[in-house]
Amino acid sequence: MSGATIVRLANFVGPRSGGLRTALREWGTGYRSAGHRPVLVVPGSRYDDTETAQGRVVTVPGPVVPGTGGYRLIVNRPRLRRLLDALAPDRLEVSDRTTLRWTGEWARAHGVPSVMVSHERLDALLHQHLRSRWLSRPVADRLNAATLAAYDRVVCTTDWAAAEFRRLGPGPALVPLGVDLDLFHPSRYDARLRESLARPGELLVVQCTRLSPEKRADRGIDAVAALRARGVPAVGVLAGDGPLRARLERRAAGLPVRLLGFVADRARLAALLATADVVVAPGPVETFGLAALEALASGTPVVAAADGALPEVVGGAGVVVRGDGDRYADGILQVAALPRADRRRAARMRAERFGWPASVAGMLAVHGLASRVREVA
Repeated sequence: MSGATIVRLANFVGPRSGGLRTALREWGTGYRSAGHRPVLVVPGSRYDDTETAQGRVVTVPGPVVPGTGGYRLIVNRPRLRRLLDALAPDRLEVSDRTTLRWTGEWARAHGVPSVMVSHERLDALLHQHLRSRWLSRPVADRLNAATLAAYDRVVCTTDWAAAEFRRLGPGPALVPLGVDLDLFHPSRYDARLRESLARPGELLVVQCTRLSPEKRADRGIDAVAALRARGVPAVGVLAGDGPLRARLERRAAGLPVRLLGFVADRARLAALLATADVVVAPGPVETFGLAALEALASGTPVVAAADGALPEVVGGAGVVVRGDGDRYADGILQVAALPRADRRRAARMRAERFGWPASVAGMLAVHGLASRVREVA
């Protein structure tokens, strides 16, 4: 096969990594279809080297990060350096802005063009923990300046995600993620699935998210409680797993809220999203919100956090809110009041603006292997 060898590195990856794993898979598959040689290097429990539809996947042993629900890290730098030397990349793409930042220096020393993909907004994450913009912004600026210095290019998936880099100088490249418009489709609606989850006349509210603090899955549970308190026959379904599962199960006790755990079957997940009346995406620091886009592609409107990048993705195909479960309940009722056919049509039309082929083309352009890339002003 002709083309470039694109070595992609990612930490904080596990069997249930959700959006990151999806993006890595779709980009790799697209690079391979374009005639390039993608190689994905990720942490795992043991060494492995496999050819897949997304190209070669090399798994390097790495420890589990405590409290993350199974995420692993590649921590053995000498071993990773030797692997990079052996792979001899023409391009380096890194989906980790912290623990793998040093690989930008490796790339520069070897004359390899490098790209870092920012999958989170650092100042927002720090603000969640430090509770002070006076502290979080300077710390984020220092770390982001180091990232900009380490790599030839930085990629963000939304304007909101790019803002923390933009204030430091020339903006990063903007490459939105995509959605599988065939897999996630309104035709996946499943009457039998709905019967198993909700009675006739009940409002089916679904969340699909990792159960970790920054995702704020508690807001969706509280929204169902608020709706029930108002006499609205709402039921909730939460698909996902993570370190907060036991806590969220306690929060949902006594409510008609079902926790499904991680749904590995993508077709089953697509059916769940297409069958819901409303999908709630309450994470306030999402830099894109792939699960929300998959819901829209499935014909289901989204009630999303007004903070973060979700308003850019949802557009007019849902409602964005600020606040707690009561505010999400308001948003759910606002969406549910719209004619069903109209809201499903609007959701699907919004999702059709995003596709993986366009996302792959954007990434290849960033790598200098195609001609199209949009710069953030």
